[in-house]
Amino acid sequence: MLTLAHVSDTHIDDAPRSAERTRAVMRHLDRMPGPLDAVIVTGDIADHGAAEEYEIARELLDCGRPTIVCPGNHDDRATFRKVLLGAEGDGPVNQVLHLDGLTVALCDSSIPGRPEGLLEDETLAWLDTVLSAAPGVPALVGMHHPAAALGIPYVDGIGLREPERLEAVLERHPQVVAVLAGHAHTPAGTWFAGRPLLVAPGVVNTALTPMETAQRIPVDRDMPPQFSLHVVDGGRLATHTRPVL
Repeated sequence: MLTLAHVSDTHIDDAPRSAERTRAVMRHLDRMPGPLDAVIVTGDIADHGAAEEYEIARELLDCGRPTIVCPGNHDDRATFRKVLLGAEGDGPVNQVLHLDGLTVALCDSSIPGRPEGLLEDETLAWLDTVLSAAPGVPALVGMHHPAAALGIPYVDGIGLREPERLEAVLERHPQVVAVLAGHAHTPAGTWFAGRPLLVAPGVVNTALTPMETAQRIPVDRDMPPQFSLHVVDGGRLATHTRPVL
């Protein structure tokens, strides 16, 4: 059995608030008495894609556990790759983490300069190769943009485009237990490609449903930062969401 923390949407900027909320989440994870096998971070690490923001994030997310991170629509691929991964290039930032009995594949769904998401041909081919290399090992596939509507019009309008292309890849790989995402700034669960689609809450703030607010951009800045815990036992997964008070 493996336990993974799922953190998303830290939106680190030059104000102390986002860093303080991220620090509170990471401190909470560090103080948990039970085992934590890995940390998954699904995008919008920086708010403006600036090197200084990634330098702060690199320090905050350095928790001494295996950590895998993908970009979101607020991130800059080249700067993300250089500061967080120590590499060069401006193509999709796709990452894989191999744990004992689990593959975690994070895809880059960002479109430079655009808020919505898309998995490029290069990324889908990469994902297919990663999953084909370990057909008998349970896997989690993640990205920033949710591949299905969540009932929040503002978020759904900037979700993943052409999700059927991802669905076609997943249909070839039954070992994929669930799909993970961020972007929505609210804990949510739905169904995609015959699997759970699990959306992590936002660290920087929380998005509200239309039933809770009439704002076009439905953001509550007063709710505490949150994260999700995924407990994976072979091909079974359970998810718990926790606020950090």
